[in-house]
Amino acid sequence: MSPRTVTDLVHRDPPVVRDDTPLRDVVRLLLDEGLPAVPVVDAEGRYVGIFGEREFIAALFPRYVQSLSYAGFIPKPIEEVLEKRREAASEPIREHMTTEHVDVPADASDVQIAETFLHHRVRVLPVTENGRVVGIILRGDFMRALAESFLDQVDDDRD
Repeated sequence: MSPRTVTDLVHRDPPVVRDDTPLRDVVRLLLDEGLPAVPVVDAEGRYVGIFGEREFIAALFPRYVQSLSYAGFIPKPIEEVLEKRREAASEPIREHMTTEHVDVPADASDVQIAETFLHHRVRVLPVTENGRVVGIILRGDFMRALAESFLDQVDDDRD
């Protein structure tokens, strides 16, 4: 089996959302596409952040929940939380996205991609060219390719 290249892992023309898209539409997109996160772009199509599972959870719960080390003493059922945050459905995604620019260029090396996944808590890594999203790399895909290459190497050592 020949080793995969970074190009093989890139999902070209991924779904992206504009920063003024309502939260409900982005959540539907995540579910429909089966993605843990999507890149966010501004009105000119430039990469400005990412929105995913973590940001969605943060959008629904009061901000203080993020600073707690333990929340077992708060007995609120999820229905109560959702009822209080109904208005979040129409809030623009820019209010909830992560604006840290965690992305890689199209010519990124495997080591650069590994380093990015190791140092940032992201499951989707946008691939950008000239500030525009041209693809995404899923951490799970990278891990599988790495694991397959690793097993090919160690299995060859046994022969």
